[in-house]
Amino acid sequence: VQLQASGGGLVQAGDSLRLSCAASGRTLDYYGMGWFRQAPEKGREFVAAITWSSGRTYYGNSVRGRFTISKDTAKNTVYLQLNSLKPEDTAVYYCGVKSSLGTLNYPQYYNYWGQGTEVTVSS
Repeated sequence: VQLQASGGGLVQAGDSLRLSCAASGRTLDYYGMGWFRQAPEKGREFVAAITWSSGRTYYGNSVRGRFTISKDTAKNTVYLQLNSLKPEDTAVYYCGVKSSLGTLNYPQYYNYWGQGTEVTVSS
């Protein structure tokens, strides 16, 4: 499984971005896909996740109501719509695939990762 994340950039507070994560490989191996972010000198933080078959979504507390995760099964792509961006959203955003059943909130349970896309929000 290979993941290609894209869509990051430099924006101002209040702006929006849409991140994409295109996956290649056996989609039957996917239980869910998630987005995490990592700011400098901080750990990887759960942002959002979606189950591949049912499309059930999960969000971190700091982004709920502002970010939306979605998927296009035909394109093997997961999107993360980032609205009302804040300077504290500045981070490198990573997408991952989790193959097995279970919680999607913890990065250590993910099997594959993309290279990351950087989001910078200026005040």
